[in-house]
Amino acid sequence: MNRLSVREKLGFGIFDLGGNLFFTALGFWSLNYLTDTAGLAAGLAGFAVMIGKLWDAVSDPVMGYISDRTRSRWGRRRPYLLFGALPVLLAMWAFFTAPNIENPCLLTLWAALMLILLNTANTVINVPYASLTPELTSGYHERTILNGYRFGFAVFGTIIGAAAVKPLVDAFSSPRLGFSMTGLLLGGVVALTSLLCFFGTKEKTRSPGDYPAAGFWATYGAVFSNRPFVLLLGTYALHLMGISFLQGILVYYTKYLYRREDLTAPAMVILLLTAMVCIPLSVLVSKRIGKKRTYQICFALLAGGCMIIFCLGHLLGTSFFLGMMVWAGAGVGFSYVAPFAMVPDAVEYDALNTGERKEGAFYGMWTFTAKLGQSLAVFLSGLILAGGGYAAGAVQGAGALMAIRLIIGPLPALIFLLALVLVQFYPLDEGTYKKLTASA
Repeated sequence: MNRLSVREKLGFGIFDLGGNLFFTALGFWSLNYLTDTAGLAAGLAGFAVMIGKLWDAVSDPVMGYISDRTRSRWGRRRPYLLFGALPVLLAMWAFFTAPNIENPCLLTLWAALMLILLNTANTVINVPYASLTPELTSGYHERTILNGYRFGFAVFGTIIGAAAVKPLVDAFSSPRLGFSMTGLLLGGVVALTSLLCFFGTKEKTRSPGDYPAAGFWATYGAVFSNRPFVLLLGTYALHLMGISFLQGILVYYTKYLYRREDLTAPAMVILLLTAMVCIPLSVLVSKRIGKKRTYQICFALLAGGCMIIFCLGHLLGTSFFLGMMVWAGAGVGFSYVAPFAMVPDAVEYDALNTGERKEGAFYGMWTFTAKLGQSLAVFLSGLILAGGGYAAGAVQGAGALMAIRLIIGPLPALIFLLALVLVQFYPLDEGTYKKLTASA
């Protein structure tokens, strides 16, 4: 097992300030931006987001396959962090620059194409980055610590992506100009953190035998024959779907339930500051009770919080809602580290059984699953809002208000409970992992 220096951990972790900024900005604001600024109907906006994300069914696994087979003086993963930085900046700027298109079909096509471009640019840097964890260390607890650094930065990225967007947009003369400039600024942050990660990390030197020889379909057949990984993958898909429902609907909840759109930013700051405090706590808890049990704590907290907000949030007002952000923040804090500390163990399980290192294939499927969960949630949110009679910028009727409450309450709560049950079957605890590595 190799222990990493603090510099290496910081160099690795800094990427996810930009990575989570990207994920959060798109998760919280893409649907609202397309409906309330670009002028797209809610159902069509949800459809465009889903199409853009489903493209990752191709791009993420292909990127993982390519990075596994990349040979360069910088390693297999890091070249993409260097050369992918500028494209993701330009793509983020392009998406948040709304065109003057009145035809709904053409506007939907524009939105889908921009999201395809943006998601592809992000895939080029995100999949190789995710694949770095097992490249940097093989230590069971060292991976938990490494991802603790990562998600310490991730919380800052989440705060920027969720809470800074509205003030930045409002600083300009119109929402269209505001979103365009905000896209440029946030894209710049994503690009910068990618470059800092490139210069702050160093991959292991791999022998020729470490490079997988199998073709594309055989490679992904091996991925899906890895039972621990498949169980964790299904859990994470549910996890991200639930989180994405909450991300996408929060601005609608404060804007239309309380008529306090300005409440979104402080709510997110409270949630994420609480999460930041809970991340190191979750690392300590994981060492005591295991990664799986720590992950289950997050699902229990989030499911309970969703149902409490559904039942009482609209009755007890804004102070109660802000208080519930502390509860939700604890759940989010416990959700960060555990899954990303578990997946390299499942990847190592494959390497010990096959003798090949194909981290990119596993993480390509992992990031695809994250985006698929997000896209399905946004698509369903758009359909539910449309079915409730949502009209952008108007005073909402009872149907639309109930749709918003369902999306923030029972729907994600059910998904989190399903995830809690599924992860129970994940078999790799510390004892099992040590036996596997000792016999290798």
